[in-house]
Amino acid sequence: MNTGDSLNDSSIGRVIELALMEDIGLGDITGDAILEETDLAAAEFLCKGEGIVAGIDVAGIVFSYCDHSITLHRLVQDGSAVNPGLVLARIDGNAKGILRGERTALNFLQRMSGIATLTGRFVRAVAGTGAKITDTRKTAPGLRALDKMAVRLGGGVNHRFGLDDMVLIKDNHIVAAGGIAAAVTRCRRYLGERRVEARIEVETKNLAEVDEALSCTGVGRIMLDNFDTGTMKKAVERIGRRVEVEASGGITLDTVRTCAETGVDFISVGALTHSVKALDISLELTQTARGRAH
Repeated sequence: MNTGDSLNDSSIGRVIELALMEDIGLGDITGDAILEETDLAAAEFLCKGEGIVAGIDVAGIVFSYCDHSITLHRLVQDGSAVNPGLVLARIDGNAKGILRGERTALNFLQRMSGIATLTGRFVRAVAGTGAKITDTRKTAPGLRALDKMAVRLGGGVNHRFGLDDMVLIKDNHIVAAGGIAAAVTRCRRYLGERRVEARIEVETKNLAEVDEALSCTGVGRIMLDNFDTGTMKKAVERIGRRVEVEASGGITLDTVRTCAETGVDFISVGALTHSVKALDISLELTQTARGRAH
């Protein structure tokens, strides 16, 4: 199972390498024309928006891939609240390497900070209710580990990372199996035969499906998909803490508090990662020196 808990995760290194290859191609012809191999530079990440920063350490890895002489000095920690005008980090080292990594580093930093910022808004909106904000698999292809890391830095929790992470019986599975009970039975048999430990969650569309899911042995969480808040509250009361309850489906900042107050345990929000508004951050060169690199 890919937990994405560490920047040492090999998938993150592969993503960074691919992003740099995509951007640099056969070489930075502008930087190569203007700069010497030994030129040094200093730069800083300048925040131009209000939010939660995420991805500073990832940006540092990007620059280290471009040139091992480059160092990044964090001035704030990932997960910190930031405001316009705040310098997030300073970068020193080979000038060509800094400019080669600039766009890729900013792409990761701005996207991750945007995810963390929106997650933080949802988390604050449900404060005191006991509900946790969680993400989905609606992430940018190849960026799931970083997208989900950003959700955690914003105060949310992660749902499953992939199809191998847990059993989530959704509407199409239910149709294919001929009903919730049949789908759960098949999944339990599959897990038992292979001696695989995995939690089982069932997506439901109405109270009748909630009752059917409750009648099945082995279900650990029930998802209430696109329930109105009145029906959601009835479902929570009917479930009675026997299993975890997750609300899902079109939940916004305007509706999330009302949803949380029904007593659900988790609220999944696909928009955290599928509709990202990047936090405005720039990289500004502050100093150059010709011919002094080691």
